[in-house]
Order: sequence, then C-alpha cells, then structure tokens
Amino acid sequence: MAFAGRRDAPEPPDFGILKRLARDQLIYLLEQLPGKKDLFIEPDLMSPLDRIASVSILKQHEVDKLYKVDTRPAPSSSDQFCFLVRPRLRTMRHIADIVNADKMSGRSRKYKIIFSPQKFYACEMVLEEEGVFGDVTCDEWSFYLLPLDEDIISMELPEFFRDYFLEGDHRWINTIARALQLLNSLYGPFSRAYGIGRCAKMSYELWRDLEEESEGDGQGRTPEIGNVFLMDRDMDYVTALCSQVVYEGLVDDTFRIKCAPCPSAGSVDFGPDVTSSDKSIKVLLNAQDKVFSQIRNEHFSSVFGFLSQKSRNLQAQYDRRRGMDIKQMKNFVSQELKGLKQEHRLLSLHIGACESIMKKKTKQDFQEMIKAEHSLLEGFDIRESTSFIEEHIDRQVSPIESLRLMCLLSITENGLVPKDYRSLKTQYLQSYGPEHLLTFHNLKRMGLLTEQAAGETLTAVESRVSKLVTDRAAGKITDAFNSLAKKSNFRAISKKLGLGLLQATQTPWKEQAGPVHGCCASPQIPRVDGEYDLKMPRDMAYVFSGAYIPLSCKIIEQVLERRGWQGLEEVVRLLNGNEFSVSDSAGEDNSAGDAQRVILAVFLGGCTFSEIAALRFLGKERGFKFIFLTTAITNSARMLEAMIEAKA
Repeated sequence: MAFAGRRDAPEPPDFGILKRLARDQLIYLLEQLPGKKDLFIEPDLMSPLDRIASVSILKQHEVDKLYKVDTRPAPSSSDQFCFLVRPRLRTMRHIADIVNADKMSGRSRKYKIIFSPQKFYACEMVLEEEGVFGDVTCDEWSFYLLPLDEDIISMELPEFFRDYFLEGDHRWINTIARALQLLNSLYGPFSRAYGIGRCAKMSYELWRDLEEESEGDGQGRTPEIGNVFLMDRDMDYVTALCSQVVYEGLVDDTFRIKCAPCPSAGSVDFGPDVTSSDKSIKVLLNAQDKVFSQIRNEHFSSVFGFLSQKSRNLQAQYDRRRGMDIKQMKNFVSQELKGLKQEHRLLSLHIGACESIMKKKTKQDFQEMIKAEHSLLEGFDIRESTSFIEEHIDRQVSPIESLRLMCLLSITENGLVPKDYRSLKTQYLQSYGPEHLLTFHNLKRMGLLTEQAAGETLTAVESRVSKLVTDRAAGKITDAFNSLAKKSNFRAISKKLGLGLLQATQTPWKEQAGPVHGCCASPQIPRVDGEYDLKMPRDMAYVFSGAYIPLSCKIIEQVLERRGWQGLEEVVRLLNGNEFSVSDSAGEDNSAGDAQRVILAVFLGGCTFSEIAALRFLGKERGFKFIFLTTAITNSARMLEAMIEAKA
C-alpha cells in the first residue's frame, strides 16, 4: 500500500448492524425464559445495554423489574430471575447466594444466567462448588462489539489489560478472535493483515482457524474494509503514559469520557464548574455534536481560537433576525432557531469545559510537567526531570501522576539506575503508603518501572556472546535477553523511526488576546518550538505539541507504506518481534479501491484519544479512513489504576 497523493478518505462502513445483531440475540435469549421475569444486570453492562436495547424494549419481552446484580433484591413475587453478567467468579458466588437463600426459605424459581460476551469453565465450576449448578441454566450473549462513534468500536473489556499483560491470562483471546471473525464476515473479507505483539499474533492465528472452520462465508462479497492491523499495548507504553493535549484527550483525562446510556456516543458528566449552574449535565461526545466534532482532534492551544470564531459566527446568525419581515421571521424560527439554540448550548458547554481544564491544569503545574515529559522523551536534562518527579512525590500531588512520571522515566531510560530506583521508591512509599509495595511489584513485572542493573548485566553477556556467533544468531540471543530483562529500547527505537522531532524548549502558558463569548481568555499549552505550527500541523507529532510522534501510529504508518515489515527488521528486533504480514490474494482481487483505503486498527490492551487523533490526521493526509477497534479506551490513569492493588 504505497502512499499515493492525497485523496478524500472513504466514508466509514455503517456499524449500526452490530447493535441490531446484538439486540436480536439478546431478545432471543430473553424469550427462552417465557413469562414475566426480573432482570439482574452487571453494573458495567448497564450502559452498553442501554445502547443496544432500551428499557421499553426489555419490557416488551416481559422483563418486569430491573436490578443491579450486586444488590440484594427486594422481596419479589417473580417466579423467574434472569442474570445478565460478565464471566466473573465473584458474580457467580453472589448469584449462588441468591439461589441458596431461596432454597433455604423454600422459594421455588427458575434461574437463567446470560454471560457476556462468553462463559468460562471456571464460572461453571464455582456454581457447582456452591451447589447451584443444577438449578440454573446458562447461555452466552455474544456481545463483542459496541460502536462508540462512526469510527470507534469498543469491546468494553477494561479488565483485559491487567488480565493479559500482568496476570498472563489468555481467556480473552477467543473473544478477540470471534470479534474479528464477526467484522470480517460483515465488512470483509480483509485482504491484508498486519500485526505485532504476542497477543496480536495469537488472536490472528485463532481468528484464521475460526475462518477455516466456517468455510469462508464472506468469499466473493465486495468488502468495505480492506486491511487490518493488530497491535499489543505493550509495544508502546510511552504514548499511553504521556499527557494528552488534544482536546478529546484532555476532556478524557480531566472528566473521564465513558460509555453512555445513549446511542452512538461516549459521554461525560460536566459538573457545575462547567455548566455555570448548580446542576451536572451528561453530554454526548461524538461526531453528531457539531462543535465537538470540529475540535476533538485539535491541539488544545487552537481550541479557544476556534470557539471564539464560532461564537462570533453564531452571533452573526442571530443578528440576521433584525430587518426580517414576518414571513422571513417565520421561516427563521421554524427552520433555523432550534439548531442555533442547540449549537449555542454546546458552544457554552465546551467553553466551560476548556475553562475548567485550564484551572485544573494550572493548579497541577501542567507547564512544568509537560516540560519534564518532553525532556524525558528527548533524553535531555534527565537529572532535572528526576528532581521534578521527587518534588512531585514529596508534595503528594497525585499518586497516579507520580507513578506515571516514574514509569515514563524508567521506560525512556531503559530502567532506572539502582540508586534512583531505591530513592524514588522509598519516597513514594513514604508519601503514599507502604501498601503500594505490591504496586511496584506489578509495575516491575510489566516492565513499566524497572532497575537497570539486570539489563546492564544481560547487555554485557550479550555483547560477549555476540563475538562468538554469527550476526543472525546474535540477534536471536538479543531478543531472548531483551524479553528476560523487559527492556523497552525506547531510545534506540525513537532514533530509528525519528519519533522525537525537536529540542524541548518550552514557552510559558500565556493569555492570548480576546475573551471567548465574554467567558475566558485563550491559553497556550507549552509548545516545543515556535516553528511548529500547531494550527496547521505537518505530522502526527502535533498530538504531543510537536515533541513526539506516537510510536504505535508511526509503526502503523511505516508498515502500511511498505506493505509489510521489510526495512523495519531492526525496529522489530528491538520490539521483541512477533510481527506478521499476511495477504489474501483472493480478497485483494475482490477488494474495491475504497476498501483498500479503509484500515481497521486493533489495539489490544487499550487505545488513547491521542492515538486516535494522530491516525485520523494521517488518514486525512493520505486519503485513508482508520476504523479503531479497542479492548477499551484507555489513558495513563486507567492503565496505572489497573496495576494498583491498594486503591490510593
């Protein structure tokens, strides 16, 4: 897929069918328990369920009352209980308690457990141990894919990151493979598949096995997606650890965008500090929001200027009412006024959100933090950055932020020198509590926060061994040593791919001329260099103020450009391999031109809004359309919270 000249990107496929399929299957499963029934829903399934089937639809299929699964039900006259749950052992024990309590009281009911997205043998074992396996019937709701926006699909599996990368649990591999099989059957066949990472390779291989068993139902159909790229999160921890400065990423970091009980949208709760009232408002953030859709991928320093211009344009449209005759006024009220009021409301909310972000980030010394991050990414002033991290810990600003900076320092430097590791660890435990010892253990296992000593020893051995064997054999030995040492090799990879573009010289936060709609003045998030125009960016580095191109996105760009991994052998070696590139000649023959420019980017372990913005920019520049499939939307806080044993 050599990059041609810039063309308009193809339109994304219609993912509404995914919701319709999920709804139809759920209705079928509910009808397997005829008659009135009470439905118990896992809390983290309630919002996804609301996207798929509203309460009215559930009522149409004889669902009487709804409960959260972790609450004790009030005395119920219902003779049937249905549980819609994730395959979790603690949930099985809770259900077993309900069934056993009914047995003790002599109450007879029917019980049905619907697992989403699949059931595990371990769950059935718990039910058997609790003595209720014979009292319940079990089914699966194959709800693998939830469209969040026109180009984002989430598997809503936030636990995948910890389960796979920390615990080494492979149980979700089958779920990923079946999700890929479903997408391939609806929007494929995919003509080319690329990937890197152990989980990516296992998922791909299982998916191909499933395709062979199903005898290729989609053969001969015109595809809508031509290429798929699978990537493990541990290929690029640095991008996930960096502070986000595109608008959507900052909103996520500040307010936590989450799955909403509304169709086709992520939502965020804007509090009184944003709404300028005593109420909080749940706002849908997706492409249907005319204001948000235009600023979501913009660097934050450009957002206020846009909102200011938008405010003036909106006022000009309102001012057109002056001098209208009765007929024109009638048309204006019936056709335009409602849309203008809606746009005005959204504009006010996003201005309020920007002001709130500014206040919070100013309190957190965001400028100094960005400066320290850029220094780490470029490898300059490491001692000064370490001192900043120590001060951050001593001031007890935030346990998660302190961990994030320590992990970023460790990965960019291929581990901390023992003296710094012991010093930072001691200071952290003294500031935030000794219960975080387990957290440090987890971070070390993941390779997020390590000491250099072991890596240096291995490097010395590797150097001596390489003198005795051929270059090819030495490369394989190096791979093995890297795997054992959990080395990130970030600096070498960054140099090979040209990720760090500019010297990290900062300009201060400053007020720019003119308030927006009388509300606020425009800030400027620290920029890397005055020559990098963040309003007219030249590459994907704009998502980190021009300091760094996300590694994950750069890999995708390079592989698509080369139609494979040729010429990237050294990068692959530094990333510890497990890459693959497979083409289906039959699929390529059937692929329309537009389908070849639609790429499904699969992030296993989570995807950030910074990566989404960067690949959207790349797609716009090269005439591609990226569709994002992720186990969950993530950011540095979510990733590190998954590592913490004792919640701070």
